[in-house]
Amino acid sequence: MISKLPYLLLINGPNLNRLGVREPGIYGTESLTDVERSVRTVAADYGVEVVAFQSNHEGKLVDIIQEHGPASRGIIINPGALAHYGYSLRDCLADIDRPTIEVHISNVHRREAFRQNLVLSEVVRGQIVGLGTLGYKLAALYLLQTKLMDTAEGNVSQAETMQGGEEH
Repeated sequence: MISKLPYLLLINGPNLNRLGVREPGIYGTESLTDVERSVRTVAADYGVEVVAFQSNHEGKLVDIIQEHGPASRGIIINPGALAHYGYSLRDCLADIDRPTIEVHISNVHRREAFRQNLVLSEVVRGQIVGLGTLGYKLAALYLLQTKLMDTAEGNVSQAETMQGGEEH
């Protein structure tokens, strides 16, 4: 059940249910439950809840984003391998048009060539890669702080131009 409080939508794709077990040398030892808890802790400081969902199936991710994305304050997504070929996921995010940050635990740009093609890049606000699970918390902070600085729904240009105290 979705809360009546504002919320961030946290989406994790294929194999991320195995965090902490699968290739800990690449993905770390934190579990998906640990990641969700850390994002909830960050969001709670802003009076925002987190709706978290993981699936190994692209269609289920699309269904959840279509159902819960439009009312969210923003979306944090680690699409897993779908980052490289998930065109229906890409089209869904473009259609929902919510501020979205794509997170990758490992630095995909320093890995196999096929991992360097990120099909969501044109429809997400930004990407955080290679910072481990800290990337999830950074994505939450960005979405929460940007939304707080925003004065008009859907307009984040002011927040984007004030990053680091400089005009960009």
